[in-house]
Amino acid sequence: MSEIDAVQDTKSDWINRIKMLGPGLLFAGAAIGVSHLVQSTKAGAEYGLALLWAVILAHIFKYPFFEFGPRYASATGESLIQGYRKLGNWVLVLFIVMTIGTMFTVQSAVTIVTAGLATKLFGLTGNAIIWVAILLGVCVLILTVGRYSVLDKTMKAVIVILTISTLLALFFAFGKGFHADVSLAQTFPLEGAGLAFLIALMGWLPAPIDLSVWHSLWAIEKDKTTKEQFTSKKALFDFNVGYWGTFCLALSFLLLGAIVMFGTGEKFSPQGGIFAGQLITLYTSSLGEGAKMIIGLAAFTTMFSTTLTCLDALPRTMAAATAVFQQPSVDPDSPESLDTPMEFDDRTGETTAHEFMTVPRKYYWFWMAILVVGTIVILGTLVSSMGVMVKIATILSFLTAPFFAIFNYRLVTSQHMPEALRPGKRLRWLSFAGMVFLIGFGLLYLASLAGLVG
Repeated sequence: MSEIDAVQDTKSDWINRIKMLGPGLLFAGAAIGVSHLVQSTKAGAEYGLALLWAVILAHIFKYPFFEFGPRYASATGESLIQGYRKLGNWVLVLFIVMTIGTMFTVQSAVTIVTAGLATKLFGLTGNAIIWVAILLGVCVLILTVGRYSVLDKTMKAVIVILTISTLLALFFAFGKGFHADVSLAQTFPLEGAGLAFLIALMGWLPAPIDLSVWHSLWAIEKDKTTKEQFTSKKALFDFNVGYWGTFCLALSFLLLGAIVMFGTGEKFSPQGGIFAGQLITLYTSSLGEGAKMIIGLAAFTTMFSTTLTCLDALPRTMAAATAVFQQPSVDPDSPESLDTPMEFDDRTGETTAHEFMTVPRKYYWFWMAILVVGTIVILGTLVSSMGVMVKIATILSFLTAPFFAIFNYRLVTSQHMPEALRPGKRLRWLSFAGMVFLIGFGLLYLASLAGLVG
């Protein structure tokens, strides 16, 4: 093979990889929302760069548990939900209970922030709940018309716009310089309010760990809708692009908050619309009115992507859980086992012959209706308490994270996973460290609530 042919083959390989991107960008779209725009920006605004360690460690220690989602799905052709059933009915039931317990708060938190940004960016007025309903209606229309394929394509465009506008905002911010002196000295808040914020920050950075379940479902949809098989190698490349992309944007929003807002003494309002106005005003006051559209576009696309992906993923997750739960419980060693027949190719290191579970669309739309109505009802009651909803949602996500971490680890190291595709020693050791990290901080926060620390 000539050097020219080798270069062309390399280019072709990279083009194919880019074309296969999808679930990883959906993950990024779901992750880059409240955790980045609200929590990361607030961390920079209130602490400067003193919580940089928390952003870095949250991404490192949560990495294995998110990676196990596409790893398991691409290797078996099953979602993590089907895998949870194999670990025992109690695992699936616990997953369903935890999902129902958090889904309405999660959707409400991301939607009210998005609606607040829309009103400020486009000069809209009126009842916030009406704009929430309109926003949810637009998202439902997108999902109704195009289903997964349109969601996939839409999110690629949104992520490109988001990345470019955020980096432009950061570039202009650096040009203006820091508003106040910012030290690289790190801090570890142990007092009640500070510790609560730290837990909330790490709760959704880069995302709640149950997003690994969403990712496994999207990976299966990608494999079903693409002409080429979404192999383990492609799935993990796609995941890493999305995951580390969220890390870079988390750092960007932290820096933006530190550069523009730290030292101003401005406190964020708990109300969605006011918060959105404060966010845009603080940026434009330092960067100039010319940056208003860039900042607004970055903020709105951030939150719209999260609202859209959550509105797809939560009903998709509950629909899949409903379908799996209704399947008869059988002996894993019997021919009627839920195990998916697979053939492992030692040469390519991939599994083939996936057989996908079909989730009835009626379940999807049933849970979609429940989620939309529940979100509107909650926001109609607590519309002025966005800060409280965000804090509750993020803290609940962090406290439930160890359960999802343990479930995911047990599944990918069990007999239900092809041995050749199980995580290696390094990833296993990182998993153990991640479990200690999540459990340790969870216990620390519970101790603070009990008055034992802080």
